Order: sequence, then C-alpha cells, then structure tokens
Amino acid sequence: MTLTLRQGAVAVVDGAIGGGLATMAMSLVMLGARRVGLVDELPPERMAAVALDAADQRAQTGWVREALAVVLHVGFGVATGVLFGILYRSLRLPVPALPQGVVYGSLVWLISYMGWVPALGLMPAATRDGPRRPMVMVFAHGVYGAVLGALVGRWGAPSPPEHT
Repeated sequence: MTLTLRQGAVAVVDGAIGGGLATMAMSLVMLGARRVGLVDELPPERMAAVALDAADQRAQTGWVREALAVVLHVGFGVATGVLFGILYRSLRLPVPALPQGVVYGSLVWLISYMGWVPALGLMPAATRDGPRRPMVMVFAHGVYGAVLGALVGRWGAPSPPEHT
C-alpha cells in the first residue's frame, strides 16, 4: 500500500518520537547491564571512539566521547524508528504492533552486529565478541522494538486507504 503525503508525514513523526523514546528505554537496559558488570564498554561508546580516532581526535575523551555516543545512538534510534513507522503504516500486517516491533528490533541488531558494524571495523561481529555483550544487546534491541512497536501502534493504528 502506498501512503498519502499526510499518512507518510504522520508515520515519520510517530516513528521518530517512538524511536527516540525506545532508544531511551534501550539505553537504560544497556546502562543497567554495565552497572551490574555484564558489559564494560557499550557499543555507542566504542563507535564514538572509533569515529574520533578516524577524525584524528584521539585526545577527545570524557564528555566529548560520551556526548558523541549519545548523539550517534539517539540519531540511529530515531532513524530506525522512522523506518519502522513507515513500514508499519505501509505494510499493515495482520500482527499486533508490539510483536512487529520486537521482530524489527531483532532485525536491527542482526543487520547491525552481524553486518555493517563489523564490516566498518567498529566492533567485532557478535559471533566473535564475548558472550555477554551480544546477549545484552539482543535483549536491549528487543526492548527497543517492544517500546517502539507499542508506541507506534498506539499512536498510529494503520488507517484505511483514503479515497479520492
């Protein structure tokens, strides 16, 4: 199904807001996992460090690295939320939004941690990482997807096609 301009704009806004809020929930899971010692360096922090190294800004540590990690993580979460919002409204699958979100979050993890992240040399593939970080990240992405699906599904139940 194709979306009207209005439906597309609403899907983008719903997905962006949902993606931002879902990223916050996901971040709480990740920070909690670090706090209890399941993981040390979190992927957004590692990616920020690699980006700073690539820009020859190795000396930038502390708050600069942390701020960049937050910007990268929230930006990616919002962008993937927008894609979910568009897909959710376009595909109109006969499955509730929350499980769609969980599957979507899992696919984001799979494509990222078994695909573009190791391909760019940002982190090892999940199969080559320690056992705890992939477990934490799969769970965190599931939380991201569940929150995203619940919010987008609540705000933006797929509307019937508009007749002209």
